[in-house]
Amino acid sequence: MRIITTPMVIDADGLNAISANPYILDTASCPLVLTPHPGEFSRLSGLPVSGDRLRSATEFARSHGCVLVLKGHRTITALPDGTAYINTTGGPAMAKGGSGDVLAGMIAALVGQRLPLKDAVVAAVYLHGLAGDMCAEKYGEYSVTASDIIAMLPYAVLKVQDR
Repeated sequence: MRIITTPMVIDADGLNAISANPYILDTASCPLVLTPHPGEFSRLSGLPVSGDRLRSATEFARSHGCVLVLKGHRTITALPDGTAYINTTGGPAMAKGGSGDVLAGMIAALVGQRLPLKDAVVAAVYLHGLAGDMCAEKYGEYSVTASDIIAMLPYAVLKVQDR
């Protein structure tokens, strides 16, 4: 049997499959990055959607030894060591189908470039939100699509590089 050590990003139906038995996370041989929206997190953790998101995310990441990206207003990235980051980019314009898929793909792409896991996840979350903000400014809050976010990513990267 071959043991997988490459980080794995789990989103959407993968999260729904795990929610029946979240303790399966505890037996993973590789680093896990979970990217739930609040409803998925509620099913996964058994906690209500409302409440202290930061504490809930941090406790979940610590108890299951995973990286948890709790999407939503001020997306939270919680690490297994108890550290958490609250993202300041992104907004309601991104609450569209496919936006979370873009984020999961960005995380996987940065991990695939061998960035340290924490840096890859935090950078992807920030750049995803920044691209969404730039799209909202260009197209309006109601007109942003996941494809728009993808197209705006190079400009978001340039904006960060210019700082």
